[in-house]
Amino acid sequence: MMKPMRILISGASGFLGVQLVERLKGDGHEVTRLVRRTAAAPDEATWQPAQGQIDPQTVADADAVINLSGANVGGKRWTARYKSELRSSRVDTTGTLARAIHKLPEADRPHTMLQASAVGWYGDTGDTPVTEEASAGSTFLADLCRVWEAAARPAEDAGTRVVLLRTGLTLDSLLKPLLPVFRLGGGAKLGGGRQWMAWVSTPDWLAAAGFLLEREDISGPVNVVGREQATNNDFTKALAAAVHRPALLTVPGPALYLALGELAGESLRSQRVVPGVLERAGFRWTYPTIEAGIQAAAGREATASR
Repeated sequence: MMKPMRILISGASGFLGVQLVERLKGDGHEVTRLVRRTAAAPDEATWQPAQGQIDPQTVADADAVINLSGANVGGKRWTARYKSELRSSRVDTTGTLARAIHKLPEADRPHTMLQASAVGWYGDTGDTPVTEEASAGSTFLADLCRVWEAAARPAEDAGTRVVLLRTGLTLDSLLKPLLPVFRLGGGAKLGGGRQWMAWVSTPDWLAAAGFLLEREDISGPVNVVGREQATNNDFTKALAAAVHRPALLTVPGPALYLALGELAGESLRSQRVVPGVLERAGFRWTYPTIEAGIQAAAGREATASR
């Protein structure tokens, strides 16, 4: 069991952030949530990342900083305006925290920063497995991840241990809109279905965050994904089996582009991402396979909807 820490977290109101705060508090840590309004609770602190403003003492009081902020990549069509929001919502928040850490006296700096990123870093990998050593791809998301991670560099330069959480698609987020469709027998693979999906179960993501918070010997990029890789075909079959319905349909690529615009390209892109760092460090997955992960996520969704 790790020593209790004072943890400062941004993005605490997001899907993963809410659950991570609950887990950290359950583990005995003192958590302060960054908010952009006037702080209304003892565990809140105000900041304005768009203006680069944060109270230095708020950062100095923390043993560790966790930054999960960023607009939802799949929240809207990728217009030029929304692309700009995706970028600023990540770079502004990360840069504000990293620069604040850098400006502090050495004795006051947090020793660890867990910084959100994504497997989008790798672009399209085809059938080639990639670990954390792979270079960035050439897609919009790859470029977004590149500037996002670079914004954390001042904290690293100051001597803080920075861990870049290159997260895959969380199954709970994926299943929420898909389960009703699959339960009605409308499940479908996307395009050819042979593209690899970088996925992770929510419980394993939360466990990995706690694991990386404790492991002082790990820094740099970490692929937070399931232990075993899966294709869109595998995902579709596993979800259909979980709800006991057939999934015989196919959503053609052109139809996806019509519905989603440029975002459709990410649904059809192949990303065979391997969790090299976590495997070498001895991390243990509760849901190592797509079948196990989907069964558990479908069960949680069914319980939540009752």
